[in-house]
Amino acid sequence: MLFSLYIRNFALIRELSLEFKPGLTIITGETGAGKSILLGALGQILGERASIDLVRAETGKAVVEAVLKDTPSDKIAPLLSSADIETGPELIIRREISATGQSRCFVNDTPCTASLLKQLGEQLIDLHGQHEHQMLLHPDTHEGMLDEFAGTADEASAFRTARAQLQSQRQQLRSLEKESREMLERKGMLEHQLAELSALDPAEGEEERIVEEITLLENAEDLFSLGSTLGEQLYEGESAAYSGIGAALHTLEKLAAIDRRFEPYIEEIMNAKSVVDELYRFSRTYVSDIDFNASRLEELRERQLQLQRACKKFARPHSGLIALKKELEEKLGIEGNLEEQLSELGQEILERKAELSQKAETLYRKRSEAAVRLEQSILHHLSELGIPDASFIISITHEERPEGDICIDGKNFAAFDTGYDKVEFLISANPGEKPKPLVKVASGGEISRVMLAMKSALAASARLPILIFDEIDTGISGRIAEAVGKSLKKLSELHQIIAITHLPQIAAMGDLHLSVQKSVKEGRTETDVTVLDPESRVQAIAGLISGRQITPASLNLASELLGK
Repeated sequence: MLFSLYIRNFALIRELSLEFKPGLTIITGETGAGKSILLGALGQILGERASIDLVRAETGKAVVEAVLKDTPSDKIAPLLSSADIETGPELIIRREISATGQSRCFVNDTPCTASLLKQLGEQLIDLHGQHEHQMLLHPDTHEGMLDEFAGTADEASAFRTARAQLQSQRQQLRSLEKESREMLERKGMLEHQLAELSALDPAEGEEERIVEEITLLENAEDLFSLGSTLGEQLYEGESAAYSGIGAALHTLEKLAAIDRRFEPYIEEIMNAKSVVDELYRFSRTYVSDIDFNASRLEELRERQLQLQRACKKFARPHSGLIALKKELEEKLGIEGNLEEQLSELGQEILERKAELSQKAETLYRKRSEAAVRLEQSILHHLSELGIPDASFIISITHEERPEGDICIDGKNFAAFDTGYDKVEFLISANPGEKPKPLVKVASGGEISRVMLAMKSALAASARLPILIFDEIDTGISGRIAEAVGKSLKKLSELHQIIAITHLPQIAAMGDLHLSVQKSVKEGRTETDVTVLDPESRVQAIAGLISGRQITPASLNLASELLGK
């Protein structure tokens, strides 16, 4: 509910602070007193476009702040969370408009966009000005209202989920079909590449092994010469290391026989002699195995060139050639499964379409049954509100489409988010006139009563907790005014209602009565709002009856209307 409203330097309002109550709040005041300014201020916290014309002259900025309590958290919390705004027991919405035209918005003291205010407002307040379009006037909202009345909101949501799954499957099918087409287009090239790589047959580590073998073959003569020299230095020459170590060992043994401190080194020098012997044997074998194979060298160089060309052609390193070969094998292997996947997915889509068609038909049946009840309820309320000869029709139509996802009785229809129904409310207020869409109802007062009738019929299922009516009494009086007042009063048991009225019969129904007055203070016009106590309320309603000249008769009638 709207708990409080603070306004400063907004149009003709210098500063005021109001507290509201649950139930029915009535706002009265003479024409031009500034009642619409209150609605304009509320419009700002609902995200309406700001203008410098709204800023009171000779002030820096206008401020409007509303505090709301007991807001529908299931709808509000996700909006606040998406904007990184903390939630709490109260929802505080603040709008500041500077004299330069800049606007700043805050929710729970956190800066936000006017767009967020608009989204919040759409979940909280239905502000119905005489010439403004309402949620109820927008055909795209009618289906949701009918679903709430029919109790099919969950089924409609399930249809939306199933349709989203169908759309996802269709996207998968398109992707697979694209992949299949691309595969067919590229198959020859891929097969050629694979054949080329298969013929090349690159192996792990082959590049390094080729480089190593080429190096050996290119240096075979040097290796033979150096290996032979090493053999002479180790064993075969006159001053060979092996002979020198043997002589040293003989001397060391003589020293150790005299001084035992030399004994540990005997084993060390014997090890050295063993190492020299082993190295000599290796070098001798190595030299004998050296290959002076020119044809092998040429073969390796040709293989190396082939690999280098392939790396350049495929723009990959040697290891990448091996990975590419595997990748091509996998791609060409997938081709065999694409037809099967396409067939399976096509069958799944057919099954999903059949499921959607069944859900759509069930929704249509339940909506049609509920539409009859809702039509009767709205006609009943319209009759009470002074439009006894109205015709009200809930039109449910379908769009036949050859490629549509909904198939009923052999015909295909377009699927929408929550079924295949297009729901629109049509009305004729006068006998003999063809029912038309609500947006084409001309009379502002007529629109107001239609709105009130619909809201009364939908009261138990309506989503918005706060309803605001501006001059709902246009064009009515007497018995009908009393009926409108009673209807508002009954509606206020389920919603917080704020209504601007000029009729005493409606004003007397209020739980809270606000009076708007315009006066001149210090040479400037100001609009003030007063919360009326019981005595002043009698005076205000008497004024609605007899005008500025309040008479005893009007006071008595006002007291009677108030039940005093």
